[in-house]
Amino acid sequence: MADNPRKKNELQLLLALACGATVEQAALKSGLTARTVYRRLEDPSFRRRVQKTQREFVERTAGNLTAAANEAVKAFLDLVKPASPPPVRLGAARSILEMGLKLRELANLEERVASLEEQMTGSNK
Repeated sequence: MADNPRKKNELQLLLALACGATVEQAALKSGLTARTVYRRLEDPSFRRRVQKTQREFVERTAGNLTAAANEAVKAFLDLVKPASPPPVRLGAARSILEMGLKLRELANLEERVASLEEQMTGSNK
């Protein structure tokens, strides 16, 4: 794939657009003209590939953040200990509570959506 300059340009264009580059930036990074980039973006198949690549990047990032979550929680818990200055403790406590509530809401929503999906598939049979 890397031996074929056209395929290499296509991959560079795809990655640049998936990472949020403007048409002009993507053209520059991939060695193509802006007109060619616009033409490629008119192709529904290419747009789907860009969107799929974006989703993969987001999923990978979410995975990395999830993997780091335990360390982040430990850091917050260290910050609410009496050894920390009161403003730091307050900020950490506030963050823990806010994030805990958001996480609980998200978990509840996921459970409700899963239940609704189950009901929908059950009623379609």
